[in-house]
Amino acid sequence: MSGTRRPVWVDVTILVLAAVMFASMIALGNWQMRRLAWKLDLIENVETRAYGDPVPAPKGAAPEYLRVFATGTFAHDQSLRIKAVTDLGPGYWIMTPLAGDDATVWVNRGFVPNGLDQAAWDTPKGPLGVTGLVRLDQPGGTLLESNQPETGRWVSADLTEMSRAAGLENAQTAYFIDAEASATDRGWPRGGLTRLTFRNTHLAYALTWYAMAALFLVAMGYVVRARFKATD
Repeated sequence: MSGTRRPVWVDVTILVLAAVMFASMIALGNWQMRRLAWKLDLIENVETRAYGDPVPAPKGAAPEYLRVFATGTFAHDQSLRIKAVTDLGPGYWIMTPLAGDDATVWVNRGFVPNGLDQAAWDTPKGPLGVTGLVRLDQPGGTLLESNQPETGRWVSADLTEMSRAAGLENAQTAYFIDAEASATDRGWPRGGLTRLTFRNTHLAYALTWYAMAALFLVAMGYVVRARFKATD
């Protein structure tokens, strides 16, 4: 007893969907390879910039993770909090303007946990020096949340909007400084929490997608071959 032959359009639809799936797997593998190149570049930048002797903070743009120092006076009354989650738990980064002779640069003084009374924060007075790492402007917010300057809710260091909210006219908006941890002071805010190690599994993911694409292609080859044999 012979069965009803499957319509040609069904075979065509299956082949089109299979081609889309195969192309998608290849595209995902290629995307992981691009991410791999980006991650390797990031790791190299950290290794070559973050551990050298500090240089004076540039007046203009600066490469991320460059170790710099700046001098000035903290304007604690203009500090802003940025939502953060660290190894110490949930809390905030404390961003404070450091007013120098020529310009003002934002400094991430470090992390404070939720619920810590502001009276417990260290608020150094007078001229001082800050050493830390350059971090670039972070406009807009994060993937899941947006900054809300009108309510004082910040999830990223949008330096232009932060400077506007704080009433700063000569602030550096290309980058801010992640302050290093003090060797003697373990109070709050807690500096030195810049993430300098990065998980790199992009090559493994890329090879997985390419392997899946190859296996899928072989499987579809068997299906097509079986279909042609069935029509003989």
